[in-house]
Amino acid sequence: MSVIAIVLVVIIAFFAGMEGILDEFQIHQPLVSATLIGLVTGHLTAGIILGGTLQMIGLGWANIGAAVAPDVALASVASSIIMVKGGDFSSTGISVAVASAIPLAVAGLFLTMLVRTVAVGLTHGADAAAKEGKIGTIERLHLFALVLQGLRIAVPAAILIAVPAAAVRAALTSMPE
Repeated sequence: MSVIAIVLVVIIAFFAGMEGILDEFQIHQPLVSATLIGLVTGHLTAGIILGGTLQMIGLGWANIGAAVAPDVALASVASSIIMVKGGDFSSTGISVAVASAIPLAVAGLFLTMLVRTVAVGLTHGADAAAKEGKIGTIERLHLFALVLQGLRIAVPAAILIAVPAAAVRAALTSMPE
């Protein structure tokens, strides 16, 4: 991947993480994030196919009550990176990326719980600032919490990009049928 593609993938990952909370532009949805990553890496068709497949899986995931659904944003971003670094854009390569998305989504739950735990403290800080009428402090705390949500996806994406492509290919080829 070129340096520009790497930067764009990390930016997409950051916005996908924020959108997991905002739900305004739906960048966290697999069809959107995988397509965007496919576009910036030069593999648009494979990105659309991967995103569409993951979207169908993700339709069944929902936060209900206190239950937190698997992290669809991390799953789609990370599996897109794995597909691109694996270099196989056939149906087999896409299937391997889909198979890797499920455990990544479950692992993403840990990051989601961690960031939401930190957000509780930020909320208490915002409550205290509201009692004192400090609107600027409330805004900064809100933006900081939103940045944490973006970093929740962008940091693992950057780490995954830093892993050499040969290591990713070796791991993918060592998977049994």
